[in-house]
Amino acid sequence: MDNGRYSAFEESDFESRIVSSGYTDSEDSETELTLRPKTMDEYIGQDKVKENLKVYIDAAKQRGEVLDHVLLYGPPGLGKTTLAGIIAAEMGVNIRVTSGPAIEKQGDLAALLSGLGEKDILFIDEIHRLNRSVEEILYPAMEDYALDIILGKGPSARSLRLQLGHFTLIGATTRAGQLSTPLRDRFGVMLKLELYTPAQLKEIIMRSAKLLSTEITDEGAMELASRSRGTPRIANRLLKRVRDFAQVRGTGMIDREITDYALEKLEIDRLGLDNIDRRMLKTIADCYDGGPVGLETLAATVGEEAVTIEDVYEPYLMQIGFLSRTPRGRCITRPACEHLGIEFPSRQDKKPQSGQQTFRFDD
Repeated sequence: MDNGRYSAFEESDFESRIVSSGYTDSEDSETELTLRPKTMDEYIGQDKVKENLKVYIDAAKQRGEVLDHVLLYGPPGLGKTTLAGIIAAEMGVNIRVTSGPAIEKQGDLAALLSGLGEKDILFIDEIHRLNRSVEEILYPAMEDYALDIILGKGPSARSLRLQLGHFTLIGATTRAGQLSTPLRDRFGVMLKLELYTPAQLKEIIMRSAKLLSTEITDEGAMELASRSRGTPRIANRLLKRVRDFAQVRGTGMIDREITDYALEKLEIDRLGLDNIDRRMLKTIADCYDGGPVGLETLAATVGEEAVTIEDVYEPYLMQIGFLSRTPRGRCITRPACEHLGIEFPSRQDKKPQSGQQTFRFDD
């Protein structure tokens, strides 16, 4: 993989969903790059994050120092990679881009670090997936800007410390809790990206439509925004698919009517749920009496990976109040049943009431 360019990282579990916030094929990724904002002013949303970042960047530039290491975390598709590129542009330095799974050996990371210039930025996406032996090289690199290299083996082995230029590491992750404590504590700036509001997504869609030379009405943009699950990547992906329907089945302009028609064909409802979301909720209601049901059991029943359910489906379903997560498992909520048009299952407490006789198989 060319570490000097943005590239499509491994998100194979998410690629089959039109509302997935993971990367898709190379064509969509290339188009998405043209939609990425280049400056902080063009970056829409995440106002608190941008406000604090501007302070950190301006302070580092005034002192003539390197920007402290930055950790960006939050759900996929919210603009972590884009924000890393903007930070590099605001600092006026080069950026090298890679991902955690792509760095397989210590030598791979050592080559990346030694190739950085003074004040350059190394961006590692999915940093929580770094190999632990590789991660250990980062500790002295982040703190002392040095690489500890072991030469030889056995009794003749000796340690050599190689000095690096002052650099900034920007790590991005969808699972901050999986970062080891020593690595997490070495980041001086930790920023959480939140899901976007429909108004912010509408602004993003209007900007993207202009870049794609596509006419769109305010009503069409708002309808798309309301079904994009609070994620800009999904909003841009739906925009491109609706544009196809508008071109072939409509007049070329994206309005409310063609948006409804296209999203109906894509099986995406008014709240942005697709057929997989609905199948998961109906499985909990029909097969497990509304829950609770364990994550692994639910994953096996619907035929999805547990990590996919936990990272892709659950956050949005919980945010809109359709799913609750308890220590005993996942439960469907009454609003979810009303949306799906099914009866809310009665969850009878399985524990015996006082005075009720119980039986054991060994009696």
